[in-house]
Amino acid sequence: MPRGHKSKLRAREKKRQAQNETKALEDAQATAANHPSQNLPTMGTEDSPLSFQGAAAAAFTDAHGDGEGNPSSPQASKSLSKDPLTKKVVLLVRFLMEKYQTREPVTKADMVNSVVKSYKNHFPKILKRASALLELAFGVDLKEVDPIRHCYAFINKLDFSVDERILHEDSMPQTGFLMMVLSVIFLKDNCASEEEVWEMLNMMGIYADKTHCIYGHPKKALTQDFVQLKYLEYRQVANSDPPRYEFLWGPRAHAEVTKMKALEFLATISDTTPSDLSPWYEEALREEEERLQARLAAKGSKQGKSRRKPCPK
Repeated sequence: MPRGHKSKLRAREKKRQAQNETKALEDAQATAANHPSQNLPTMGTEDSPLSFQGAAAAAFTDAHGDGEGNPSSPQASKSLSKDPLTKKVVLLVRFLMEKYQTREPVTKADMVNSVVKSYKNHFPKILKRASALLELAFGVDLKEVDPIRHCYAFINKLDFSVDERILHEDSMPQTGFLMMVLSVIFLKDNCASEEEVWEMLNMMGIYADKTHCIYGHPKKALTQDFVQLKYLEYRQVANSDPPRYEFLWGPRAHAEVTKMKALEFLATISDTTPSDLSPWYEEALREEEERLQARLAAKGSKQGKSRRKPCPK
């Protein structure tokens, strides 16, 4: 084929692709304009293609998998089939969960020999994606503490720990689960309907009527355990008939968690920065300033009292 003809074909193909991309962008913008409430942070990125619908469900489903990382969820299976590395990511997450629960040390050699195997050249990417899922689900980060022997340790990235009264001795921390719910409440103007919360959790493979292999009984955790511990407020929507319910932050969440911390959690999931999540970022900044002023006022009051010494008799 003449060189000039090939150049024309390539030019036509590029033009067609550009037109398709432009149309897709216009469609997305139109959808966002028509449904502003849906214009929320996305939970999957090119570098971490394990979306809520696929990876999280694959890694944490209580599904009746075959034990080799093949969950029964159609969405999870679809995600696994699209990316050959995804199966390794899911298996590595499960491997790390076992290590956390048994308090065993973790080394690169363990992960490569037990899970990654022939994909060892892709180990950095597999580990990065698995670590992102651990943080998403449990608020736990995996950090290399010995770069010479390549030893890793689990670190709680959140500033608070869920009351141990609702945890078993060998269970994974529930902070990530709670932070997901608190974040959704924050995004929904600090009050999320029960339907909105479960819509998000369903995308994670977590269902109200199903026992979860990691979170146990999710509905009980949300409507009873976290409520009793003052992390969540669960109340009936005023004048709703039939009764409908909604979630708000409880007093303990307000005391131990900040809106900025919830936003940082969302930013990590979305592979972005808190400042990109407007207008929630501005609201979180206002709260940070209010907290700072309250601390300064309390400190000033305390110092004032300490200066007031009783007069000698």
